[in-house]
Amino acid sequence: MAHKKAGGSTRNGRDSNPKYLGVKRYGGQVVNAGEIIVRQRGTRFHPGRHVGIGRDHTLYALVPGKVVFGFKGAMRKQCVSIEPMQLDTEAAA
Repeated sequence: MAHKKAGGSTRNGRDSNPKYLGVKRYGGQVVNAGEIIVRQRGTRFHPGRHVGIGRDHTLYALVPGKVVFGFKGAMRKQCVSIEPMQLDTEAAA
């Protein structure tokens, strides 16, 4: 007579996948165009110069350069900008 007792139903058993939010590239780091800088819910960080914002509020670089965190506007909102890289024309020649 080896059998299990009735288990009944459980109210647990559900779990969502992690969303991997946060800052991906920090101030001073060099990024290429299209690289994700911040993944966020809402606009905790706002886009500055040369930074785009995605439909899910992801901030990404529009040009290659150095990441700069700062503040902008009268409300002093945190923003992320990109300082474009200076191309050395003498080095290329």
